[in-house]
Amino acid sequence: MGHPHPPRPPSPERSAEVRRRFAEEARSERPDLATLCLLVGAEADGTLDEPALDAAQVELDRLAGELPFRPGTPRAWAQALRDLLGERYGFHGVAADYQRLESSLLHEVLLRRRGLPILLSVVWLEVARRAGAPVYGVALPGHFVVGFGTGHGTGSGDAADGDSADGRVLVDPFDGGRLLSGKDAEVLVAGATGAELRPSMLEPAAPLEVVSRVLNNVRAWAAGRPEQSAVGLWAIELALLLPSHAARLRYERARLLVQRGEFSAGAGELEAYAEVLSAVDEAVAEEVRGEARAARALLN
Repeated sequence: MGHPHPPRPPSPERSAEVRRRFAEEARSERPDLATLCLLVGAEADGTLDEPALDAAQVELDRLAGELPFRPGTPRAWAQALRDLLGERYGFHGVAADYQRLESSLLHEVLLRRRGLPILLSVVWLEVARRAGAPVYGVALPGHFVVGFGTGHGTGSGDAADGDSADGRVLVDPFDGGRLLSGKDAEVLVAGATGAELRPSMLEPAAPLEVVSRVLNNVRAWAAGRPEQSAVGLWAIELALLLPSHAARLRYERARLLVQRGEFSAGAGELEAYAEVLSAVDEAVAEEVRGEARAARALLN
């Protein structure tokens, strides 16, 4: 089912255009989550041209148009989205989806109606937002879910199933949009990390945080597959275009270049990163310089 291999990458010209637009969108006043996720898809898949990008946006609009008129309460919105996306259209995830790159690409998720929790959540968020729902993403550790309601205040889950005291409702798009009780959210977090659910974990996730996490997932997928280092590289390079990113990404990119046999470029990046580091931690900076020397030695 689907591609056994990741899709064919775009041409260098197309890739440059995709990155320019990704950077522009990420730095705009109100970054658009669907656009950013679709541009990630265009970096992965060379067949995703302009008409295909537009078609994916149109599909999100179409799905939003099928929601009943203004359900009202957060709970009613959550049920309407579950009925439409989870039941009628069958959007959900299964364990095997974690092994596929397409599970992180919004255009593929719209097509296959399957994906990682975070990408299925993007579908829920974008369809609900277009229909006017009070909706937000919730980046629980290890498992992304969606909230309906204002997204502020940390009501406990002691009210009716799935409702917090202030009327907010959490749903799990990976599980077809199942409404979560406070207990369910605790179980999800404990299962993913062994940690306890803290109120701060229920705060709304900003679009750029969501995109950053999507790119982390792509990098993790590629990291376990050395033959897919090109995928790891573009995922890091897109993450570096986000206004705030971990400095460590530069180090990761440099190491990946060396791994791909681009010794000179990788060594240069390692030296530049060591320069930044030396202000903070000279010992670690010296280790990175050692890695740069080792990379240059491979040029001989």
